[in-house]
Amino acid sequence: MHFTETQLTNDSYGHFLNSTQVFSPDDEWIVYDTRNDDGGIGVTGRIEMANAKTGEITPLYRTQNQTPYGPGVGAATFSPVDQTVLFIHGIRNASQNNPYGFTRRTGVAIHTAKPFEPVFMDARNIVLPFTPGALRGGTHAHSWSGDGQWISFTYNDYIMEQLAKTDSTVKDLRTIAVMMPEKVTVPDDGTMENNNGEYFSAVVAKVTENPKPGSDEIEKAFDEGWIGRKGYQKPDGSWQHRAIAFQGNVRDEKNETIAEVFVTDIPDDITKASPGSPLEGTARTRPNLPQGVLQRRITYTQQGIQGPRHWLRTTSDGTLILFMAKDPKGIVQVFGVSPNGGAISQITFNDFSIQGPINISPDDAYVSYIADNSVYVTGIKNHLSERLTPTSSDEDAPFGAAIWSNNGKALAFNRRVKKGAQRYVQVFLLKEQ
Repeated sequence: MHFTETQLTNDSYGHFLNSTQVFSPDDEWIVYDTRNDDGGIGVTGRIEMANAKTGEITPLYRTQNQTPYGPGVGAATFSPVDQTVLFIHGIRNASQNNPYGFTRRTGVAIHTAKPFEPVFMDARNIVLPFTPGALRGGTHAHSWSGDGQWISFTYNDYIMEQLAKTDSTVKDLRTIAVMMPEKVTVPDDGTMENNNGEYFSAVVAKVTENPKPGSDEIEKAFDEGWIGRKGYQKPDGSWQHRAIAFQGNVRDEKNETIAEVFVTDIPDDITKASPGSPLEGTARTRPNLPQGVLQRRITYTQQGIQGPRHWLRTTSDGTLILFMAKDPKGIVQVFGVSPNGGAISQITFNDFSIQGPINISPDDAYVSYIADNSVYVTGIKNHLSERLTPTSSDEDAPFGAAIWSNNGKALAFNRRVKKGAQRYVQVFLLKEQ
């Protein structure tokens, strides 16, 4: 593979890429937020996009009344099917007493033809009576399904967070949720804590405060990815059309926490509750899973998933889930497993650890990542690794993820570039020659 590196952005502020889905469907634009470091969403007020050919900047959204406490925006992604950008948005009444936080954020979309006109995607209602299809906390790290119709995200519940302050048996446990197109209306309490949503949301991973050692119970579900563009094929030949792969924290036999690969199969209709388990939860219980959701543990390892924070990725045909773990030498490598379970295969065999999130090329041939202060790709079938950028000093090194364009002919990534006395996060491109 031969790629040429160019610097796309230059302005004296941050241009922070999400870990995936940053290219517009036609690959003409790359979306980012204006953070200058990881974290910091609460103090960041702008979403922009840069033309992938010319570097022209187009502003998309700016928060109103931005303060050091919020609302804040970040982690922007492009829909794979239309000119819609989705990002985290802090609750609009953010203040010193109620700052941006895990349970105080939501998903907002912008149609690029209508900048500065926010569309609230997931509904939020933290006031009794709660509303089916609306969540009661904060949504985060949104990812579009392959067909661009559904959205997955991690979720933290405000009601449980507040209850935990007076009840030591309760914890706010991160979990996974999804939303599908169906408008949800909630009461307006006049505080901007609640909002309507264009999509219907439901939690799809079950978590518990005290998982039994050696069991498949989990206390945290996180860093998910949609399986395949159209789901995956089960051993009996049938297709599961919507499914999520995610990391779940379990307790091993020694009662130590490790992360393993889980899959949750999702029905086409998430609006139906199981008897006695309201989707919206109660004042003392978290939201419940829709009827028909099936959660399964896929891996049973000794050390679990290890390495830098990363989201699970799958091949477009849904046959392989990629994750990171340490090899016998203690080096962080990429491994793969079927959503049906079975043997784990090693994908990378590097002499150095991977430094950030992974992504799979559109043709399923390569996995991309940052390692040894360079952008790397490895053949998923032949396991051959190739360095695409020269190795750099720690200050100048690529960081975060290397994200494929939709046609597979470019990769976008971040570097910190010195300008005057400061360093600013800039967007770089590797274009196939």
